[in-house]
Amino acid sequence: MTWGIAMELNLPPRVTDRAFARLAEIAEDSGTPRALRVAVEGGGCSGFQYDIKLDDATDDDLILEKDGQKVLVDSVSLPFLANAVIDYSEELIGARFVIQNPNAASSCGCGISFAM
Repeated sequence: MTWGIAMELNLPPRVTDRAFARLAEIAEDSGTPRALRVAVEGGGCSGFQYDIKLDDATDDDLILEKDGQKVLVDSVSLPFLANAVIDYSEELIGARFVIQNPNAASSCGCGISFAM
C-alpha cells in the first residue's frame, strides 16, 4: 500500500570536499586557520544575498567540520540554506565559494543575490 505522502526533509547545508580543501589551502597560506562563515542577509538585487567571509564561531552557529576545517552557519541563516551545497569553483573568470541553493526561486547573474 502506498500512502502518496511526500515528505521534504530540511537538512543542513552540505560542504563539498573541494570547499574544505580550499579552506585548508587558505589556512596554510595565512598560517592562521579561520572558519568560513556563510550567512544570508536581506538586500542585493534579488531580495537576499550571501555573505561569505572568514570568521570565528559564535554560540548559535552550526559548525560543519572536516579534517580540522570549519564552515559556520548562524541560526538565522540556517532555514534559508536548508539542503544547500557550499562549494568552491575555479573558472576562467575567477575562483570563489559558491552556494547551490534549492530554496532560491531565482538568482542574479553574480550568484550572490537570490529570491525565495
